[in-house]
Amino acid sequence: MKVLVVGGAGYIGAHMVDTLVQAGHEVSTLDNFSTGHREAVLGGDIIEGDLADRDGLRKLFSVRRLDAVMHFAASALVGESVANPALYYRNNVSNTLNLLEAMVEAGVRNFVFSSTAAVFGEPESLPIDEAHPKHPINPYGRTKRMVEEMLGDFDAAYGLRSVSLRYFNAAGADPAARIGERHDPETHLIPLVLQAASGRRACVRVFGRDYDTRDGTCVRDYIHVLDLCQAHLLALDHLRRGGESTALNLGNGDGYSVQEVIDVARRVSDRPIRVEDADRRAGDPARLVADASAARRVLGWAPRFGDLETIVTHAWNWELGQAGVA
Repeated sequence: MKVLVVGGAGYIGAHMVDTLVQAGHEVSTLDNFSTGHREAVLGGDIIEGDLADRDGLRKLFSVRRLDAVMHFAASALVGESVANPALYYRNNVSNTLNLLEAMVEAGVRNFVFSSTAAVFGEPESLPIDEAHPKHPINPYGRTKRMVEEMLGDFDAAYGLRSVSLRYFNAAGADPAARIGERHDPETHLIPLVLQAASGRRACVRVFGRDYDTRDGTCVRDYIHVLDLCQAHLLALDHLRRGGESTALNLGNGDGYSVQEVIDVARRVSDRPIRVEDADRRAGDPARLVADASAARRVLGWAPRFGDLETIVTHAWNWELGQAGVA
């Protein structure tokens, strides 16, 4: 298939481009490089552009025959979304609408959307399945939820079929360390811990040790970035076969605590990691774990890199290169 990957120079998008190329698809990356990295795009062709440019999108879709679009170009920092919601509604909602309208006008009817567990808000039951109530508690989650609603309407009105994949904690890196996680600022636990191990960060902070969990620290469901990409690839096949629009949760179904992540990172890196304890952060649930049985059933998906040690090992190999000690 001819696939446009929007945000293909970002963390997940770059791994997706590589996965698509290896699977034999013809790939184009659309990115404005505000947060992405051109050198992270390992295959296909690159188009520098912005979803806010409606005329540019129309021109792109008029000159390229595309079969499908994958969308990874969202703003995705919860704290930033609270401080600057206008940015999130503009980029995540308005700009996605621009993209969908250009697709409809060009007759492109297959769309794979990078959604998030943030659409659920505070968990009412665990593990979280697709039927769980959706009450997002921050603008980031609300914008993703709005796009999911939009996609339902576009399917009913225009026949644009979509798969929304709600993932929990993306982690890890390409096993060959060609690409990996490179956010600025970094907010994800595993790279923060590994930066403390490599010396690029003085310490890692643990926000709360009095949760109702096995060791008192928060528990999260980590999923390897390549397992996410495999789910997106299967979602593309689902749509190509005429499958119906759907929204699916992605996770391993197992949770690991913050302390367990630190312990595994110490073992994998064989480095000391200084920890600084801090108070709980408002809105941090004790446990967030996915029920991904629907993705297994509908897509035939199964994680290949499910254990935490593998995820951390791949991320550590990438971090060594970033720290200049590989």
